[in-house]
Amino acid sequence: MSHISKPKKVLILGSGGLRIGQAGEFDYSGSQAIKALQEEGIESVLINPNIATVQTNEDMASRVYFLPITKEFAEQVIERERPDAIFLSFGGQTALNVGLELEEAGILKKYGVAVLGTPTQAIRKTEDRDLFAKALGEIDVSVAESYAVNTVAQAKSAAKKLGYPLMVRSAYSLGGKGSGRIKNESELVTKLTEAFTSVPQVLVEKYLGGWKEVEYEVVRDQADNCVTVCNMENFDPMGIHTGESIVVAPSQTLTNDEYHSLRTVAMKAVRHIGIIGECNIQYALNPKNGEYRVIEINARLSRSSALASKATGYPLAWVAAKLALGYKLTEIQNLVTKKTQACFEPAMDYVAVKMPRWDLLKFKAASRRIGSEMKSVGEVMAIGRTFEEALQKAARMVNVGADGVVGNDFRFDDLMDEIKNPTDRRLFALAAAMKQGESVDSLHQKTSIDRWFLGKLKRMTDMEKALKIADKLDQHLLRQAKQLGFSDIQIAKTHKSTENKIRVQRKKYGILPVIKQIDTLAGEFPAQTNYLYLTYNGTENDVVPGEKSLAVIGSGSYRIGSSVEFDWCCVQASATAKQMGYQTIMINCNPETVSTDFDTCDRLYFEELSLERVLDIYDYEQPKGIIVSMGGQTPNNLALPLKQNGCNIVGTDPSDIDRAEDRHKFSSLLDELGINQPAWRELTTTAQAKTFAKKVGYPVLIRPSYVLSGAAMNIAFTEEALTEYLAEAAQVSKDHPVVISKFIENAREIEIDGVAQDGKLIIYAFTEHIENAGVHSGDATVVTPPQKTYLETIRRAKHITRDVLRELNITGPFNIQFLARHNSLRVIELNLRASRSFPFVSKVTKYNFIDIATRAILGEDMQREYNTLDLDYVGVKAPQFSYSRIKGADPVLYVEMGSTGEVACFGDNYREAFLKSLLAADLRLPGKNIALSIGNDNNKHAMSYEIGLLHAMGHKLYATEHTADFIQSLGIPVTRIYKISDTRQPSIEKLIQNETINFIINIPRKYNRKTVSDGFRIRRMAIDHNVSLISNLQVAKTFIRAIHDLHVGRYTLEPKAWDEYHHEQ
Repeated sequence: MSHISKPKKVLILGSGGLRIGQAGEFDYSGSQAIKALQEEGIESVLINPNIATVQTNEDMASRVYFLPITKEFAEQVIERERPDAIFLSFGGQTALNVGLELEEAGILKKYGVAVLGTPTQAIRKTEDRDLFAKALGEIDVSVAESYAVNTVAQAKSAAKKLGYPLMVRSAYSLGGKGSGRIKNESELVTKLTEAFTSVPQVLVEKYLGGWKEVEYEVVRDQADNCVTVCNMENFDPMGIHTGESIVVAPSQTLTNDEYHSLRTVAMKAVRHIGIIGECNIQYALNPKNGEYRVIEINARLSRSSALASKATGYPLAWVAAKLALGYKLTEIQNLVTKKTQACFEPAMDYVAVKMPRWDLLKFKAASRRIGSEMKSVGEVMAIGRTFEEALQKAARMVNVGADGVVGNDFRFDDLMDEIKNPTDRRLFALAAAMKQGESVDSLHQKTSIDRWFLGKLKRMTDMEKALKIADKLDQHLLRQAKQLGFSDIQIAKTHKSTENKIRVQRKKYGILPVIKQIDTLAGEFPAQTNYLYLTYNGTENDVVPGEKSLAVIGSGSYRIGSSVEFDWCCVQASATAKQMGYQTIMINCNPETVSTDFDTCDRLYFEELSLERVLDIYDYEQPKGIIVSMGGQTPNNLALPLKQNGCNIVGTDPSDIDRAEDRHKFSSLLDELGINQPAWRELTTTAQAKTFAKKVGYPVLIRPSYVLSGAAMNIAFTEEALTEYLAEAAQVSKDHPVVISKFIENAREIEIDGVAQDGKLIIYAFTEHIENAGVHSGDATVVTPPQKTYLETIRRAKHITRDVLRELNITGPFNIQFLARHNSLRVIELNLRASRSFPFVSKVTKYNFIDIATRAILGEDMQREYNTLDLDYVGVKAPQFSYSRIKGADPVLYVEMGSTGEVACFGDNYREAFLKSLLAADLRLPGKNIALSIGNDNNKHAMSYEIGLLHAMGHKLYATEHTADFIQSLGIPVTRIYKISDTRQPSIEKLIQNETINFIINIPRKYNRKTVSDGFRIRRMAIDHNVSLISNLQVAKTFIRAIHDLHVGRYTLEPKAWDEYHHEQ
C-alpha cells in the first residue's frame, strides 16, 4: 500500500444549477467524491447552490455552502475554512474554470491549497486550444489542422488558410457552447462576435465532415498505471456534438486495429499531458483509411464518464477521487464487483445505448436543428444483448411519444431535409425513409452514418413489415420481434390488437424476458453486482427474487420540468425504506443520476419506465409495493394502469391520484367542497370554449391534464389565440380532458408542499412566488418562509388544504397551489406526488419531507410538532435557464416552463437570500450602464421608485423612446436609445455589440409568444451577447431594492455555511 499524505480538509466545487451541457452527472460524481473522502476520514467543504442535489444533503459533505460558484465567493470560503486541498474535476466546466481563476489570481498559493488530481498546468493544456495542439504535437499525436484565435480578424485570417466549411470551438466552455460548422465569412463574424463575449479564445479548425466520432474513458494513477475503462462510438458522424448524438458502448464498427491503436494513442496522450484521475478523449476517425485526429481531452468527470461508469459498472468518480488522493489502481477495490481491483479493464457482453432527450418544442421559435452545440436537456441509457434491442428501448425511454424506433405516427414535412439537416427527430426520419424504400447505401451517402448502424435500422423496419403481413402471430415471429426490441404495444399496433392481449399471448407462449447482471467483467471473473437489465436474448435469470422488497420508480431522463429534484426524492425514499428493513429496488434509465449509482439501493433495474417493463419486474420480484409518488409525473402517470394490473401501489390510492390529475374531476371536486377556484369549463367544442371565454372575459387559461411543466398550457388574450392554443392542448393531452379557466391578472401565487397520512395534514411548508401569477411555478423565484403573506391567508390556505386531503384520503407527498388577490384565495392545482420544491423546503426547514412521506406511506405514525414558519433566516430558490443554447427562443417567463434547473441560497434577510440566489443562477451585478425598456404605462409607474434608486446608486440609464419619456418626467437624467427595428442612432443593438451596456431590464407589454416584437429582439440579443437580462416586473423591482440595500450597507454578501443558519435558529 502506498504511503499517502492525506489532507485534513478538502474543498469541493460543485457545478451549480442544471443547464444544457452540465446536468445531473455532476451530482453523481460529486457525491461519489464526498463518499470517498468520508471513507478516508477527510473533512469536506462543498460549495454548490444546487439545493436539489444529493451531495448537498446533511449526511454528505462536512460543511455545505449554498453560494454562487465564483472566484469571489470561493476565496471567501477558503479564507474562512482554510482547506488543505481542492477538488476541481467533480463539478464540470464551472468548477474547473473557477479553480483555474483561483490559481491564476494566486489565491490557492496564498492560502496553501493544493490541487488534488490532475495539476492545473495539465488542465490548462486541455482547455487552452493552442497549448493543447502544441502538447500533442510534441508526441506526434495527430490533431485537426487548426488555429487558436483571440479576435475576429485573426479568425478571418485562419479561415483563409483552412477554407470553408470549417469548425469553430470555444475554449473553457461546456457542451460545445460557441462551437459550430461555419460555411462563410458572414457566419464566422456573427458566431465569433457572440463567442468572444463569453470566452477569451476560439479554435478555428479544419472541418472533418463524415468522419466517425469515437471516445475513450481513461484513468491514470500517480505511478503511471493507465486503464481504458470504456470506449464509445457515436451513431452520428462528426458535426453532431456527442451530447446530441446517440452513443453506443462498446464501439460496434471499429476494426480490431482501429480499436487498439486509438487505445494506445489515448494512453500516450494522457501520460504526456499528466492526467491524474479520470479523463475523456474524443477522436475523429476517417472511415475510408483509418486516419485519426484527437478533437479534445476533458481533464475532469463529464457526461461521457457518467455514461461509461453506468454502462460498465465501473465506479469511475469514486475511483477518480481515490486516485486524486494518491492511491494506485492496484490498491483500489472495485466496489461494484467487490471481487476485483480498479486496474481490471471492464469487458461488456451487452450493448449500452445512450440517447439524448430534447425539449425544443417548449420554445416556440427555436430551431430544431442539432449540431456541434448542445441543446439536449437530458439523456437515457438502454441496455440489451443486441444493438436493435437497446436502441428500441432507448427510443421509448426518452418519452417523446415513440413506441420504439419504428411503428410511430410521426409526420415529417420534408423527410429528406430532416435526414440531411439533422433535427431532434432524425432517427425516426431514417426509419420512415426506409419504410418508403430508401436503401442503406442511399441513406449512408446522405448522412455519412455507418452502414452497419443503418443495416440494423433496416432489420427493424423489415420486422415491422413482417408483423403487418403475418396472418397470425406465431411463437417464432413473436419471439423474433421481442429479441429485436419490439414492445408489446408496438406489436399490437401492427395487428390492430391491444398491449394487454399481446402480453397475455407471449406469456402463454412462455416468451418472457430474463434478468441479467452488469458485472463489468463479462462473466470472466466472479462478481457481486446489483446492476440489472432485462433482455429477450438470454435463457436464464442471473438473480433470484428478493425478500420483503419495495420498488421505487425513478423519474427517467431529465427534461424541462423533471430534473435532479425528483432524483433526490427517489434517493431519499430508497434510503428510508432500507432503514425500515426493506430490500430496495430502483427502476430508472437515467445514467446521470445518483439513484442509478451502485450504492443507492439493493437492486437497480436500468430499465424502461413503461407499464410493460414495470409489470415484468413486478411479476418476477413480487415486491410488497411500488412507490410512484417520488419520481415526478412519469411514475405518477403509471399509478392507475399498474393498479388495474394487480400491482400494490403504496401511498395515496391511484383512483384518488386520478381525481387530482384529471382537471375536470378535480375542478368538480372543488365545487362540491365549496372551495373557490377560477371559473372553469371542460372543453367539448371550440364553439363552447369561445362562448365561455366571452362570458368570463379574456384572458383565459388553457390547461391540459396529466402533463408536466405546463406542457401546452397557454394564456389566450384573444379568440384567435384561443382557437390555436386549444388545438395544441388537444394534441398533447389526447386521452384526458382540457379545461379552460378564467386567468386572474395581477394575482400572487402561493404553494403548500406537504405530507399527509390517512387524509390528515402531517407537515407543510409555505412558499410564495416573487413573480405574479402567469409564470410557471418551476420558473418562478420562490421564498420560504413567506415574507408578504398575511397570517390569516396562511390559516385559510391550511384549512382548504385539510379539506382536500381529507376528501382524497391522501397518504404521502403533495403540492397544492393557490392564487391570492384582494384577500381572496383560489385553488389552481393539486399534485399528489413530490414536487420540485421538496428538496428546497426540506433543506430550508431542516425536516426531510421525503423521509417523513416514505415513513407515512409505509405505515409509521408521523404525527409530530413541526416548525416550518418561524425561522430566523430566509431561503430563496431561483430558476436556472439555458436560453443561450436554444437559438430563437424568447427568454421571457410564461405559464409553460422553460428553466432547466434551479439554485437556492440562504440569507439573514429576504433581499440577501434573493440576491445571492440570482447571482448563483448566473445573473451578474450591473456595471455603470443599464438599459431599460418597459412596456405598458402601469409597469412604468410601478417601476418609478426603483428607477430612482438606480439613479441614486450612480448608474447611467439608457432607455427606449417611451420609457425615456417617462424617466425624464421623473426628473431623472436618461439617454434615449432606439429599438432594433429603428434605423436611428444611438441604437440598443450597437450599444450591446460594443459592450457599452451590460445589463438590460426589458418588461414586455403583454407577452405574445407568437409575435417577433422589438422586445423579443432586445431580449434575444442580450442572451446571445452574454448581457444580464431581467424580463419580469416583480423580479426587477426586488432586484433593484436588493442591490440598493447592499449598496447602502444594510447587509453584506457574507458567506455562511448551511449549518450556521440552523445553529442560530
